[in-house]
Amino acid sequence: MTTDTTGTAARDGEPRRGGPADSPFVRACRREPGPHTPVWFMRQAGRSLPEYREIRANVPMLESCRRPELVTEITLQPVRRHGVDAAILFSDIVVPVAAAGIDLDIVPGTGPVVAEPVRTAADVERINPIGRDDVSYVDEAVRLLVAELGDTPLIGFAGAPFTLASYLVEGGPSRTHAKTKALMYGDPELWNALCARLAEVTLAFLRVQVDAGVSAVQLFDSWAGALSEADYRRYVLPHSAHVLDGLAGAGVPRIHFGVGTAELLGAMGEAGADVVGVDWRTPLDIATRRIGPDKAVQGNLDPAVLLAPWPVVEAAVRRILDEGRAAPGHVFNLGHGVLPETDPEVLTRVVALVHELSARPAA
Repeated sequence: MTTDTTGTAARDGEPRRGGPADSPFVRACRREPGPHTPVWFMRQAGRSLPEYREIRANVPMLESCRRPELVTEITLQPVRRHGVDAAILFSDIVVPVAAAGIDLDIVPGTGPVVAEPVRTAADVERINPIGRDDVSYVDEAVRLLVAELGDTPLIGFAGAPFTLASYLVEGGPSRTHAKTKALMYGDPELWNALCARLAEVTLAFLRVQVDAGVSAVQLFDSWAGALSEADYRRYVLPHSAHVLDGLAGAGVPRIHFGVGTAELLGAMGEAGADVVGVDWRTPLDIATRRIGPDKAVQGNLDPAVLLAPWPVVEAAVRRILDEGRAAPGHVFNLGHGVLPETDPEVLTRVVALVHELSARPAA
């Protein structure tokens, strides 16, 4: 018996029915009909869950990402509690950058902080290539999870070159990305060298996850919305496309997501993903027109709506499902991550509601 890259067991090269590759989530990503609209939540494994806060107590973020058994438990928590249609690997977008030799830490309440920002050609040279041995803990965690999840697909992920570059150039989170843009505009050659190197690190990191058995991957370009479409196309799209194109033959759906990207949706669709994530600012029917008819969409409930009374949440879920019908495939999600103050019970109710409202008769 062998296992393909989507986790579906096969004999003599023939995939069997069922398994992650035949799940509602993967089917929606591939624009195929399924029994219901699948749902999962960005940051579903995180601070909104009391069991997560308990297990993470006194364990620094980067260290927690490097403990396969801890990663496995945290990743499974929302699947057990909410009944979501997919798990997403518990990790952080800077994990491969740290593995590539950059001295950084994830500071509580702040985010990634880089000891020596990357702003020169010599700094770029400090970013080393990575392979499976450099992130063996990720490989092990994915394999443990695939065994535990059974038919539930596991999503792997990584940060896109622009977002990673922003952290490295700024030295940490930034509201204006001023230093990043100054380098991008002022020294395009150095900028492209930095992003090209980060694209290779990102691609290698995702390949490790695919080889270990994830059923899909998501490329997060969290800060791409800080750019105009022209700048995105010139300075960012080629590098994101390199990552996504590098996984074209991997046999898993590719999701591409950013925040504040309403004007970039068409360009992001061109980068090579199968699914484009949409934040809460753009209705999914409008987003579909911008992205085109050959991509599924993912989203896009405003995370803050989950803090409102249930009738408000229910109305918003119904609206998003209605708007999502304009797309050839729809994965229900939030327009960004779960807020820490969210009541987990509301997430569980949203999953049940999405399944109920979108249920389709068996063929």
